[in-house]
Parts: sequence; C-alpha cells; structure tokens
Amino acid sequence: MAGRGEPTLIGSVQRALRLLDAVGAADRPVPAKVLARQTGQPLPTTYHLLRTLVHEGYLCRVEDGYLLGDRIAALSHRSRGQLIALRVRPTLRMLHDELGSAAYLSFYEDGEIRLVDVVDSPAAPRVDLWVGFHDAGHATALGKCLLACLPEDDRRDYLARHDLNDLTPHTITDSKVLLARLETEREYSLDREEYAVGTVCVAAPVKLEDLTGAVAVSLPSRRLERVFEKRQAISRAAQRIAFALATENT
Repeated sequence: MAGRGEPTLIGSVQRALRLLDAVGAADRPVPAKVLARQTGQPLPTTYHLLRTLVHEGYLCRVEDGYLLGDRIAALSHRSRGQLIALRVRPTLRMLHDELGSAAYLSFYEDGEIRLVDVVDSPAAPRVDLWVGFHDAGHATALGKCLLACLPEDDRRDYLARHDLNDLTPHTITDSKVLLARLETEREYSLDREEYAVGTVCVAAPVKLEDLTGAVAVSLPSRRLERVFEKRQAISRAAQRIAFALATENT
C-alpha cells in the first residue's frame, strides 16, 4: 500500500512500460525470454504483457522476437498543435498569473483563425466561446490582431470568405470600417465588447517567419484601462512564444 503522499502505481502498467523500454533500447528483435530476464519478470507474465502490447499496436512480433510497433511511431510524432501547446503553455500561465486574466494563443493557418491554447482559472475564467472563430474572428482581439498582420491581399481574401456577423451592439460589421481599424491596431488589437457584452480583450502579435500568431487576454470591461496600462506584459509573452517556437524549428 502506498504511504501517505505517495502516488498509487499500477504494477501491470509499470511492467508493460519496462518491456517497451527494453525493446526500444535494442537494435534488433528481442526474444520474450530475453525480455523476461532483462526486466526481472516471470516468463508467463512477460508473454501475457507482450500479447497485449502487440494487440494494441505498441509492439510487433517478428520471427526473432519483438520490435516497437506503429503506435509508438505515431506517438513519437506530435502534432503541430501539441508541440505548440507544450512549448508555450508556461508562458501563457505566466501571463495569466501576471495580469489575472485568461490567456489565449491563436494562429492563422490554411486561411482560418485557429485557437490553439487557453490558460484560465476559476478566478479568471475564459470567455464563453459561444460562436466559433470561423464566424467571429472579426469580433475578437485575436482575430483582428492576426488579420492586421496579414498581407493586404490575404486580409481581403479572408474578409471575402467570411461574413461579418453582428454579435453584439459593438461588433464592427462594415468591412471598410474594420479594415480602417486594422490599420491602427498593428501593435495591439482590442475587442471592446464586440464578441461578448461585458468582456474586453487585448492582443499582441506573435511574429514568426512562417506563421502568423497572436496572444491575448480577456477580462471584464471595467478592468480594461488597468490592464491596458500593463499591455507590455502581453508583448513580452508574444516575444517569448515566438522565441520558443523559433527554437523548436532550429
């Protein structure tokens, strides 16, 4: 029985992981008897675990023993979204803690605005995303920040493919007015209750060579002035995220 404060561990999972480690460390197929000896497990238990791991695709059985299966290869290649989240979540957490606001990261990919990650808490909850970014990018600070960073042709192409839906009394639904606003919001973009009444957002661009991104915070409208005075914290977070992702690609 685990002592107080110690984690509860599942022995069969630990034994299976030891087998995976042993197979992964070898440069050729490993027989079951060798795996049992290397991992210190009874041979019947080893066979049982090996059959399960083969069935699930984590190992494959060949004439001379066992090799890593296709499932391991799939796990080793993280999706771009997972890699981004892994790299940037600590920075989003720091921004959340510093400003006491929910923190967001978004990218412009394949002609669409995509929300990648959110860090919030009970004291600083995220906005109720009642309308997706495909239909509401123009009404969000993240969306406007991304659009402001795009080349003019790409920006107009996006607006031609998306309706400027009227979400609140403050939403900009005239493309000419929106384009003019984007010209003035290159460093910071604002959502002044355009997505949700009572909520405002401030966003700053994440500048990368091959990807257009933005980081933002959301907060009650009464806190906008106070947070906007600390807006450089958002820029610093955007710079740290850009550096982390650029390092990932080197």
